[in-house]
Amino acid sequence: MNFRLLFVFILISCAGVAQPILLDKVIAVVGKYPMLLSEVEANFIQQKQQRTDLTDEDKCHVYEDMLFQKLLLAQADRDSVVASDNEVDGELNRRIQYYVGMLGSEEKFEEFYGKRVSAFKDELRDDVRNQLVAQKMQQKITGDTKLTPSEVRTFFGTLNVDSLPIVNSEVEIGQIVKRPSVTDQAKKEAREQLEIYRQRVINGESMSVLCALYSEDPGSAKNGGRYESVMRGQFVPEFEAVAFRLKAGEISEIFESPYGYHFIELVARKGESVDVRHLLIAPKISPDDVVRAKIELDSIQQMIIRGQISFADAALKYSDDKDTKHNGGLMINPASNSTKWEIDEVGQMDQNMVFMLDKMEVGDVSTPMQYATPDAKQAWRIITLKSRTEPHKANIKDDYTRLLNMATYVHQKKAISDWISKKSKITYIKLDPTFSHCKLEHNWTINN
Repeated sequence: MNFRLLFVFILISCAGVAQPILLDKVIAVVGKYPMLLSEVEANFIQQKQQRTDLTDEDKCHVYEDMLFQKLLLAQADRDSVVASDNEVDGELNRRIQYYVGMLGSEEKFEEFYGKRVSAFKDELRDDVRNQLVAQKMQQKITGDTKLTPSEVRTFFGTLNVDSLPIVNSEVEIGQIVKRPSVTDQAKKEAREQLEIYRQRVINGESMSVLCALYSEDPGSAKNGGRYESVMRGQFVPEFEAVAFRLKAGEISEIFESPYGYHFIELVARKGESVDVRHLLIAPKISPDDVVRAKIELDSIQQMIIRGQISFADAALKYSDDKDTKHNGGLMINPASNSTKWEIDEVGQMDQNMVFMLDKMEVGDVSTPMQYATPDAKQAWRIITLKSRTEPHKANIKDDYTRLLNMATYVHQKKAISDWISKKSKITYIKLDPTFSHCKLEHNWTINN
């Protein structure tokens, strides 16, 4: 059973898009909170869109997860756990912004769902508030679970040898990145060109048209440079510092960010969010700049191979990648938060790296490889293969992080199970027979 709450933002069902017609009814009451059959069905439909192999047994899991959510809300009433209006507004804005981004603009969002954003938020406000409150309650149950190495070893000792997971071959990879340097002349030319566009806007030309023609931001140029419902924390600090101090209709001065040079027009301010247009010009990198970066990285590789400097020290001293340079160059796998990568995971990131790793022995350092950075800029990198494991059953020495995650999950699962058993005894719970065929995973005390 998945103990992440079913906090799914079900835009499809909430927005009135056609769904199978259900004869709705109350199938459970927990404290003062009723649960409708339509809630379970809608959540199950949402999950089936992501996993087509779900069965009726999985619907029972959805049902029990939602009972858990209602119990969290009932206990939150006792413990005076609440979500503030600011928290609710922030979460609503974040979710709306995500879908506005997918559809292209706020106007397209409203056209698709047939209602204004404000009306959409009003419909979802109570659900989002309940979700945030339940999340806070669940956090109180599980807390910031931090198991000690001794506890992880004890957990490992309880596992049946035959039930230990098989771990696929994994690699640890270090990298040193060099980005082509942007010359002062290229920066000067970018600023001067951008100032020409800025003056044209000030003199009355349409900024929307100029952005569509000249902006180098692929995320907004097609929309006339427009970003809508921008909340603090969504963009780089340099951008937000300018956007949030402008007045409606005001055009900013030119400013620099990691992406290049911009100017912004504030279209509208809506509470804690803003609608803006911006025009971006990035300083141009010449072919000579790219070649120079490769030559510099060639020299660093040769220093490492000759033993003049270690890979880790070279990463700290020379790498342009802030996420790895202080970690000996080691790349962190976001899926596991460890330095271990399965080859398939590496392939999803960079298939060329897979081909290179296939030829390398542990300790080898590659020649420079060109690649696109996460911000879509050209760069070069050299990699080292720090370790490679063969497929094996999980063990403490090689798979500590994986076992820590397993032990943490089991610990949290038990905490939730104990909490349900305890709190259901003091909470009014009434269940309709609709899901009486389900074999519930937890020990619920039904207090009719």
